[in-house]
Amino acid sequence: MYLAVGLCAVVVYLGALWNQFALDDIPIIVVNPLVAHPSGIWRAFTAPYWAADFGGHMYRPLVIAGFALDALVDETVWFHAVNLLWHAGAAVAVAALARRWMDTAGGLVAGLLFAVHPVHVEAVANVVGRAELMATLFTLLVVYAALGRAHPGWSAAALAFGLLSKENAAVAPALVVWAWMLGLDRPDRRRMVSLVVGWVLVGVAYTAVRTLVRQPFGGYMSVAPMFIGQSWLSVRLTAVAALADVARLLVFPLTLRVDYSPNERTIVTSPLDLRFAAGLFCALVWAALLTVSWRRGRKLEAFGLGWIGVAFLPVANLLYPAGFYVAERTLYLPSAGLVLAATAALCRLPRDRVRLVVAILCILGGVRTALRVPVWRNDNAVTLSIIEDSPDSYGGPVRMAGVYLAALALGDSGAADSLLARLERFCSGACAAGYLRYEATMARAHGYPGTADSLLARAGRLQEP
Repeated sequence: MYLAVGLCAVVVYLGALWNQFALDDIPIIVVNPLVAHPSGIWRAFTAPYWAADFGGHMYRPLVIAGFALDALVDETVWFHAVNLLWHAGAAVAVAALARRWMDTAGGLVAGLLFAVHPVHVEAVANVVGRAELMATLFTLLVVYAALGRAHPGWSAAALAFGLLSKENAAVAPALVVWAWMLGLDRPDRRRMVSLVVGWVLVGVAYTAVRTLVRQPFGGYMSVAPMFIGQSWLSVRLTAVAALADVARLLVFPLTLRVDYSPNERTIVTSPLDLRFAAGLFCALVWAALLTVSWRRGRKLEAFGLGWIGVAFLPVANLLYPAGFYVAERTLYLPSAGLVLAATAALCRLPRDRVRLVVAILCILGGVRTALRVPVWRNDNAVTLSIIEDSPDSYGGPVRMAGVYLAALALGDSGAADSLLARLERFCSGACAAGYLRYEATMARAHGYPGTADSLLARAGRLQEP
């Protein structure tokens, strides 16, 4: 069973082996001195995820250390191959968790559905998406160790590795507590206390180290451009509206986008806005399904539905404004809950019908995934995708690095200025300066030092009081 799930997870992403580096791969991997030198394997634990030029925010040393280890092979294909292995591991972990409460067939169904879900493409086909893959795998291991084995040591260790991969692994203890509330593999009180103590110790140690590493960079926060200058209410109304996109991406991921920036998606300022109503409707449907599952004693379905909410909450813009409106990569962990709930529901059908439905879903999901992978081939492919899929977003012009780099190199500063002006109309001040510093890094990486200096100078002028 596990071999079949792992192979399926790899096969649908084989096209990623021909991908190059794109988007955040450039600053995080290509021009990152930590990745360029073997010492980065241990130095990553004393440095922020983003370099100082980009604000020094986030702390994901295990991911950077992995990239430094990959760089010893010095082949782009190897970076992507490792991503495929992490994805296969996550799919196998989903299968193992499902098998805990169902039979082998149920585990197989859950693993296969997770392996081919199209919303995972951004996380798997873009190398920096590895943070999602690692955090999700370790979160699954936290839950499995706490519920399947009730082993405090292994659960705490998995949580530590998860937090060192990405911050969203912090939801793992909440997922376990949710399972206890439902009566899924609830251990005795002594074991519960041991598990909680282990998590608390890991959380305190992680917070202390993260604070120490990031202290020189102050309280930098990445906020989505559409949220800058907006009221608390507008941000939350927009977050609720975004739930319609989240539901669509999880349940019917036919249309996928790299970018959801303005004006592809815009701020919602009134509860009378139809977009808010659509998002609220999706939230109410989710709540109704969760309630019905709980009342009818369908524990695994309720667990999976609750998993979606718990895992998505840290990036939902409901607790605080995040650095994006919606990002498909952040649905990697929530989708595990969807798969668990869907598998539990499907397995109540007659066995022959289950086989047919699962076969159809796997074929459709696998084809959609395989066709989406080439979008992440390189920076140019991603930029063209943004322009085609999100024509109203300023992200297209911003990502046209090649266009304005060539324009500046040829002396056509007017063409370059027109593209940059569009960015500054949507995202002024420090926000625009951040994008310009990003593009300066891209320019230097592509052999345009003069252009990089020009962009940095422009960024500096934007931040002047």
